[in-house]
Amino acid sequence: MSTEEKPAPAPSASAPRSLAEALRGRDDASLAALLRSRPDLITPVPTDLTQLATRAGTRASVVRALERLDRFALQTAEALAVASDPATYDELLGLLAGDEGDPAVTAALPHALGTLREQALVWGGDDRLRLVRTARELLSPSPQHPSPTGLGPTVQEATAGMSPGRIQEIVATAGLPSTHDSVSAVTALTALFTDRRRMGALLAGAPAESLEVLERLVWGPPYGQVTADPAPRLRWLLDRGLLLPTAPGTVVLPREVALHLRGGRAHRTPEPVPPPVEAAAAHRPQVVDATAAGQAYTALATIEELLKDWDEGGPAVLRAGGLSVRDLKRTAVALDVPEPVAAFWVELAYAAGLIASDGEADERYAATPAYDEWREQPPAERWIRLATAWLTATRTSGLVGGRDAKDRTLSALGPGLDRSAAPEVRHRVLALLADLPSGAAPAPDSVLARLRWERPLRGGQGGRGGPAAEGGRAGTGAADTSGDDLRTRLARWTLSEAETLGITGRGALSSHGRALIGAPVPHAPDAEPEGPGDKLPVHHRPAPPLAPLSPAEQAGAAAAAARLLTPLLPEPLDHVLLQADLTAVAPGPLQRPLADMLGVLADVESKGGATVYRFTPGSVRRALDAGQTAADLHAFLAAHSRTPVPQPLTYLIDDVARRHGHLRVGAASAYVRCDDEAVLNEILADRRAAGLGLRRLAPTVLAAQADPAGLLEGLRAMGFAPAAESAEGDVLISRAHAHRTPPRSAPEPVPDGPPVPDATLLTAAIRAIRAGDLASTTPRKQAPGDSTGSGDLPRTTAAETLATMQAAVLTGEALWIGYVNAEGAASQRVIAPIRVEGGFVTAYDHTADEVRTYPLHRITGVAELAEGD
Repeated sequence: MSTEEKPAPAPSASAPRSLAEALRGRDDASLAALLRSRPDLITPVPTDLTQLATRAGTRASVVRALERLDRFALQTAEALAVASDPATYDELLGLLAGDEGDPAVTAALPHALGTLREQALVWGGDDRLRLVRTARELLSPSPQHPSPTGLGPTVQEATAGMSPGRIQEIVATAGLPSTHDSVSAVTALTALFTDRRRMGALLAGAPAESLEVLERLVWGPPYGQVTADPAPRLRWLLDRGLLLPTAPGTVVLPREVALHLRGGRAHRTPEPVPPPVEAAAAHRPQVVDATAAGQAYTALATIEELLKDWDEGGPAVLRAGGLSVRDLKRTAVALDVPEPVAAFWVELAYAAGLIASDGEADERYAATPAYDEWREQPPAERWIRLATAWLTATRTSGLVGGRDAKDRTLSALGPGLDRSAAPEVRHRVLALLADLPSGAAPAPDSVLARLRWERPLRGGQGGRGGPAAEGGRAGTGAADTSGDDLRTRLARWTLSEAETLGITGRGALSSHGRALIGAPVPHAPDAEPEGPGDKLPVHHRPAPPLAPLSPAEQAGAAAAAARLLTPLLPEPLDHVLLQADLTAVAPGPLQRPLADMLGVLADVESKGGATVYRFTPGSVRRALDAGQTAADLHAFLAAHSRTPVPQPLTYLIDDVARRHGHLRVGAASAYVRCDDEAVLNEILADRRAAGLGLRRLAPTVLAAQADPAGLLEGLRAMGFAPAAESAEGDVLISRAHAHRTPPRSAPEPVPDGPPVPDATLLTAAIRAIRAGDLASTTPRKQAPGDSTGSGDLPRTTAAETLATMQAAVLTGEALWIGYVNAEGAASQRVIAPIRVEGGFVTAYDHTADEVRTYPLHRITGVAELAEGD
């Protein structure tokens, strides 16, 4: 590598001796970046930088930080784990770029190393790079946990338990002069294996069979099995230390030998550049937006249909929570969609707070009061509520039908579906789509490859519901992905669900979808040629990743998305087209009063771009039962039909209305009365009436053993059109009873670790950490009773504390105090006393950077600071 390619080494005139010292040398902006990237370090706020460094080195925190590294940053950390400790920048570059050098690695390494430094996983200058101890332990090679690099132990580590005589034999066979001790012998052997010229000469004389053994071990795993009497090809390697025994019957390829055979590279394939997201097809942005808007309208209609189906009380809640398989199948049939898609719609309505359990003794799912408010909102705002709920929800419908860690089936609306990584994956997938040109649909495999590069260790991340290995049917009709890791499956489901919901159209991100995630919305170009086979081999430079939006930014993005979607949604119509075959065609969405009335008067026969309604005697009777008269129905149809009302429909309404209410059913148990005795005689003579237990009480009255509801159904099954009446003899109007739950809030997403702190919290936390660090590191005068000079805060009496405070007020000196607050929490502070009176000291608190008043009886000890500090 030329000197022009090497970055200037970081100055290390005062090299830090620990991570705490390295953090102490950072400015506030650097500390803020650390706490923002690793928010677990600020929960709770550390008392000083030493505690911050200790917390940054704990296993749980380091594992979380490693999981958030991209592939090349992780490869850099893995290379540091097998490098010398400390390592130089040039050594690290050699491990990643190899002997021949890789320009892409050379260009990307400063950024990767900067990321590791920012997250406090690496500290020290370029001449003394140190990986934090916990990360080195996690990434270093061992027989129990092989290194991701495939490298084994060093010569020194592998020969730690070997006898001195055996080491001298290896040194002699390798052509090296004998030494007086094992340490110098191992050093000489290591120098041989790391010398490219001498190592090449040694291997040039190796048998071909021996070289084949090395080729099999070179990229890992580096361990192999041998017998008590090794074959000649193995004996040649063992005699020269090219293979070293680690346990009876086990040998290992030393790290130095493997690196020589690899050309100095720690990884077979360094990946310094993220794989590009490639466009598989190109569509005009107008077509994408129109397609997505059509699907968005379908989403609204589907949710309304689902809630209408559950309006009088939905399925029962299982004892363990959730929907039964039978109820999910019934819902899928009602919505005319596959079961996984039905699970998606049910979970979406639940995430948006539109359905919940009613909490009754016979617990059932039902619409919430928020559903009634939602129905009254404009269509674009209703869709925004669904889309934002999906984008932030941790519940994952794609897992429905799989099994949890205890081999229990995961059911829709049941427990175990939360995956904390879901919102981050959804947002990132949409952000990658937003990085493509407007109207470009991505190749799904390239999206998955990019996500795997960005978070290589997060694939198996699970959530509150169980491990990521749980299987499940793919949501929204996607192919079975149970063999993929969780993050890959979440990405596949995201691509499919975004299309189903109308965020994407024809696979490309729509304009309102871009606005929803805060991405810039480009102006749509003029119409361009388009064909189903159009390809866009896009390899443009990716834009910076979109950061998650704050609540205020989310509200603004939602409003912008609604403005873009509103003109794309069809305007509700106030008319239908009546046809002579007793059907009505709605050529588009209907206004709500018209749709509600038509839903009572007719049955939906088919849906699609246009909805077809069919009028039947049963549907007309349903409208009459709801309190409508024949005149009302004729007037309604005439007012809302763009075509003349067909004569067959007029006859149907008049015929049903003429017979409707001719019979009256009441409670006797039940009775039937009719002014026409011939009709009652016909009923009594009909065999189908035998089960109703009818008997004549008067020429115009029949009594029945059946209850009124059963009597109504029985007579209707016989072809009559009875009407129910009250105890006063009035006709009862039958309307659907809308069952609602008590007010319910939408389910809270499961957080994926501590939340990212905002700017206000970061500023306050850094100020507190700085002040606490000042208090803990400022030199103190040695107390009279502290002969050891340990510098620990002394315990002082009340009189000594008061005298020291009063003296400090006169001299203006700062003091180091121990303080216990009202909750019993102890802390150390550096204060400059201003006034002492009434049992209180008023002082400028350097720890809090403000003037405070402290009760003297809560000060446990006081000491003067050393002069000059």
